[in-house]
Amino acid sequence: MAVPVMPASRVPDSKDAPSLRWGIMGPGWIAERFTESVQAHSRQVIAAVGSRSVARSKEFAGKFGVPAAYGSYEELAAAPAIDIVYVATPHNFHHSAALLALEAGKHVLIEKPIGLNADQVRDIAARAGSAGVFAAEALWSFFLPKFDVIRQILEAGTLGTVTTVLAEYGEYFDRSHRIFDPALAGGPLLDLGTYPLALITEILGSPEQMHVIGQQHESGVNAQVSAIMHFPGGSQAVMNTQLHNFTPTAATIVGSQATLTMDGPFNMPGGFELRFPDGTRRRYSEPAGGHFEGLHFEAAAVARCIAAGQAESPQRPLAASIRTMEAADEIRRRLGISFPGE
Repeated sequence: MAVPVMPASRVPDSKDAPSLRWGIMGPGWIAERFTESVQAHSRQVIAAVGSRSVARSKEFAGKFGVPAAYGSYEELAAAPAIDIVYVATPHNFHHSAALLALEAGKHVLIEKPIGLNADQVRDIAARAGSAGVFAAEALWSFFLPKFDVIRQILEAGTLGTVTTVLAEYGEYFDRSHRIFDPALAGGPLLDLGTYPLALITEILGSPEQMHVIGQQHESGVNAQVSAIMHFPGGSQAVMNTQLHNFTPTAATIVGSQATLTMDGPFNMPGGFELRFPDGTRRRYSEPAGGHFEGLHFEAAAVARCIAAGQAESPQRPLAASIRTMEAADEIRRRLGISFPGE
């Protein structure tokens, strides 16, 4: 069997995407990274920012040269000079914030996790459909050039039958971080764990069996969760996520004809390797990077979708977001984890 040539990424230059006027809902850390990335690498315009604190909005606006700053999410949603709202609030406000924007007729890109549970995502999908506007989860990894190459490899059947997916993500956080706050849907599952869980469900679909173990943190949130999953046809996946300390954040996709191993952190820009049974290896390389180098790809892809009249993103359709959240719901059900406001 001839070893296939590594495909090239089909992701266009972000500067070639049509420009949209973006409103930032929630001027926190990820909103800063998003703004830095799109201002440096695309023609997207950050036109407004909204927070529950007008002082925070004005501070953000001054730092990034944003022309309008609002003291409430409602004001931002109603602002006439924006086309799309980027929801970057804490997790437990994603659903309600998205609804404000949708009810105002705005397109939405909602930070991961798109909601606290699958029902919230279904509600967002239904409201977006009724309003006739675009909605997607900002799971930025799936918009990166390397994930387009991986998608081509999977679609071509280069790996053969996928038998196993292994994915994990652990990170160190200062004790003051919101991830330790039960009132803000803390714990690693929806923050870090979204990445490995989304990868697994993207490749293998919905699990039909699951075995889960968890560990509590003294703050009251879940500290660590591991899950073994079984899928129709016999494929399996193993996932771990935890907030104790940094891990390689590795991911491997094992197939009957080849194995694909992503450099860690697998969810960020970087390379991967294909390994075949005869010892042949094929390498995909792109510069390693972080949010600054990668968040602009999702913004540009969303702008192209909206310009083309598409209601969803092919890189992260709402059905895929629902599937990931259904798996997270089942993990939480087995561990007895619930979040305020559900």
